[in-house]
Amino acid sequence: MATLTQVVTDRDFQQKVGSGLVLVDFWAEWCGPCRAIAPKLEELAQEYEGQVTILKLNVDDNPETPARYHIRAIPTLILFKNGQPIDQVMGNVPKEQLQNMINRHRN
Repeated sequence: MATLTQVVTDRDFQQKVGSGLVLVDFWAEWCGPCRAIAPKLEELAQEYEGQVTILKLNVDDNPETPARYHIRAIPTLILFKNGQPIDQVMGNVPKEQLQNMINRHRN
């Protein structure tokens, strides 16, 4: 199965969150809960393909963006709408919680 989540960096972050609904996963390689939530994000990327973009930003490789959004724990997932953060959750939350967050803001 092809990976539908996309990698984003400090350099292209603003451009990639600029339009539509975008869920950004702030994560790191060494983070167990980050690895645990990754399959759920792939499922969401498939379910919402064409409606929601799911991006992954490695906080170790890209420190500027997490600092800008005051990321203190990972995984932190922030939902952006047209470049503005509109919702966020922290930790390895259930997939249903992420679906509910997305669905609240889809209109």
